[in-house]
Order: sequence, then C-alpha cells, then structure tokens
Amino acid sequence: MLNENIKKLRKLRGISQVELGKALHVSKQCVSNWENDNIQPSIEMLVKLAGYFDVSTDYLLDLNTRNYLALDGLTDEEVMHIKSVVQDILSRKL
Repeated sequence: MLNENIKKLRKLRGISQVELGKALHVSKQCVSNWENDNIQPSIEMLVKLAGYFDVSTDYLLDLNTRNYLALDGLTDEEVMHIKSVVQDILSRKL
C-alpha cells in the first residue's frame, strides 16, 4: 500500500515523478521504483515523504487512514468555518 499511497498523493498534488524527485532530492527513477513497489524508501525518506505531503507516516504505511488537516495559525472563527464546510460535505454523502 505504501507504493499506492505515494502515487495517489503525488497525483492529487498534480506533480510528476520528476517534480517529486526534485523536491526530495532523489531521481525520477527512485520515485518510479517506490511507486512500482520495486524498492521501499528508507525510514529517513519516509519521514520526508510524510512531511512533503503533510500526512503521517502511519497514513503512508496504511496503518491509519484518517486524514488530518493542519490548521495552525488560523483563528477560532476560521477553524469553525472549515469544520462547517467539512460537515456540509460529509452530510451530502449520506
């Protein structure tokens, strides 16, 4: 699942393997190998991937599929507005 999560997050961000590689200082081939499950990123790189995509390492490893959104620096009013939008989206799915 790690390989699929890396690929999914990269595509959601709308970037190529080359762009992800540049951001993490690795080659396109390295990113391709991760996504094709040929090799696993090192622990250090796993942490960098999590930071880059703003997810937990548990999320990348499919140990915890909950999504979290960093709301640091927002006012209480802004946080409440975001929560309201999320609740509205969730209620439409029911």
